[in-house]
Amino acid sequence: MTKPLKACVIGYPIKHSKSPLIHGSWIHDHGLEGSYEAIEIHSDNLENGIRNLIDQGYSGFSVTVPHKQTIMDLCDKIDEKAKTIGAVNTVIIKDGKLYGTNTDAFGFLENIKQKEPDFNFENISCVVLGAGGAARAVIYALQKAGVKEITLTNRTKERALDLQRMAPDLIRVEDWRDRNKLLKNKDFLVNTTSLGMQGQALLEIDLDALPQTALVNDIVYAPLMTDLLTQAKERGNKVVTGIGMLLHQARPAFELWTDIMPRVDQALEDQILK
Repeated sequence: MTKPLKACVIGYPIKHSKSPLIHGSWIHDHGLEGSYEAIEIHSDNLENGIRNLIDQGYSGFSVTVPHKQTIMDLCDKIDEKAKTIGAVNTVIIKDGKLYGTNTDAFGFLENIKQKEPDFNFENISCVVLGAGGAARAVIYALQKAGVKEITLTNRTKERALDLQRMAPDLIRVEDWRDRNKLLKNKDFLVNTTSLGMQGQALLEIDLDALPQTALVNDIVYAPLMTDLLTQAKERGNKVVTGIGMLLHQARPAFELWTDIMPRVDQALEDQILK
């Protein structure tokens, strides 16, 4: 990197974002010049807001809700990952042009690999709860990792059927009311819904049918130990929290802007969770 980093995260609202803490820590750790801030841009002002970032010499920016889909229309080029997932969460600005990608699938896989390095995705059977944007990134990741089958269930079945088009030979859609029975003989369970998050309704699920050898992941990280993870841990399942996905998805973005691939360690995780 020849010039100081000038990057940010955009969204609305944005005050809750932990991205400035994450990237700020890496800027400090690697002795770089530059800054990473949170900039609130309303949906009605997205195009003007992005033009301002370009005019102000930004290297790039992260994208959070509600702009992950709408930003795609403003990008000059979008890579295969982002096109397939249907969302952009990272943008590089080069010569006034916007290049969009998606790092959520990378973040999901790297979180599991770091916390459970012996877990093998190849030829396993998975259950994915939810069919929103996060589910699309998770399913993309699972597909690339070589899983055998994905059972997908969502409160609104139509959304799950729409997501099934990503990999119709791999994904089987089932009714939400049958979610407890779907866990039988599965190797991996991941919750991508907001159920169980602070301020949201609880995720009502009975894990009795899930083998104790199965791994359970919840991408929610507030609270860190959701009811799902607590229930799974109490019955003997290994669990992975959601904070690592947030941390790891930021790594490729930082590399795209600085040519440095940063590390995620316990000290950073503890700092973000304070």
